Amino acid sequence: MKQDYVVLRLSGSSNRDVLAAVEADVAGEIDVDDVRIETLTALTPGDVRELRNDPRVLAAPAMPVELVAPVELAADDADGLPADSGDFAWGLAATRTLTSPFSGKGVTVAVLDTGIDAGHEAFAGRQIVQKDFTGEGDGDLQGHGTHCAGTIFGGTVGGVRIGIAPGIEKALIGKVLDHKGRGSTQQILEGILWAVSNGANVVSMSLGFDFPGQVKKNVANGMAVEAATSLALQAYRQNVRLFDDVAALVQSHSAQFAKTIVIAAAGNESKRPTFEIATAPPAVARGFISVGALRRATGNKFRVAPFSNALPNIAGPGVDIRSAKIGGGLTPKNGTSMATPHVAGVAALWLQRIADDNPAFQISELEGRLVGSASHDAIDREERANTGAGMVFAPQ
Repeated sequence: MKQDYVVLRLSGSSNRDVLAAVEADVAGEIDVDDVRIETLTALTPGDVRELRNDPRVLAAPAMPVELVAPVELAADDADGLPADSGDFAWGLAATRTLTSPFSGKGVTVAVLDTGIDAGHEAFAGRQIVQKDFTGEGDGDLQGHGTHCAGTIFGGTVGGVRIGIAPGIEKALIGKVLDHKGRGSTQQILEGILWAVSNGANVVSMSLGFDFPGQVKKNVANGMAVEAATSLALQAYRQNVRLFDDVAALVQSHSAQFAKTIVIAAAGNESKRPTFEIATAPPAVARGFISVGALRRATGNKFRVAPFSNALPNIAGPGVDIRSAKIGGGLTPKNGTSMATPHVAGVAALWLQRIADDNPAFQISELEGRLVGSASHDAIDREERANTGAGMVFAPQ
């Protein structure tokens, strides 16, 4: 069976090993602009062997990618709790954002998703830089990206504050998923490197690999289900390694250029109490911060959302999250997709605080403060393993 492969090469250095360059580049001597991404189509098994034996490239089978789609929950999943305060979305109070003196001012955030409704009142006065990787053009025909962006840096809509870091003045919006919420490995990688190259300090991604879709594609190409599943697993593993290497490239870039942290949704495939699924790629890649979802419970407590994948690095509010709706107004959504922008927004607040104290800080300090400040205090002991460091908290 012929396969498509996504390949990363170092531009202008035909004999330079890109992986060795990334791993050795502790001083930030290479830039993400040095990296070229391409998809090679219809490779034969011999082509694949030759490609994988080439030390000058990083490569993995092309896989479909999809948004971490919001989840519908039964009414009793809210534990009978009252609706949000009329003045702000509940996640802002839960993350202690309302008492933080920081707003994200001076921080550039990137949202890699379905685009944005840039004309929404939540984003008035912001510098919105859009880049389309789907071929559909700028804008958001799906609504997911607009909702996520609103939680990160949206202003007040209809008297309700929705954004964690409304002081953010510039946002990079990479449209890497189309109106159906679907994309490719190449689009995601191009989006990450574009965001980093253009100075993003915080990159937020609420998307994941479509493993079932890859199996179906293999079957449609004439493979038996067992062989199709085995080949999809191989592609899955190789893509995880590829995103590990891309995370290393981002960290290398951060050593000299813009400080960048990548935050990604853990996934919504679990169905508690029946079963739990581990954090899904690309969030599971080393160097990315994976985010699980929490919901409100009685007694000022939080519980793990029934859909939230297991073993994330950190958690945020992810159930009944009101944020921007395409065309105007607000709408509630549930998912680790909704928890991720909470963590991204709080990361912007921490970055502002750290940079105020030490402009020459290392990105590891931001990661340490973001994860280290989280807490399990309001989470039941038996659920703590599925919240990572716990509920994310803003700097005070």
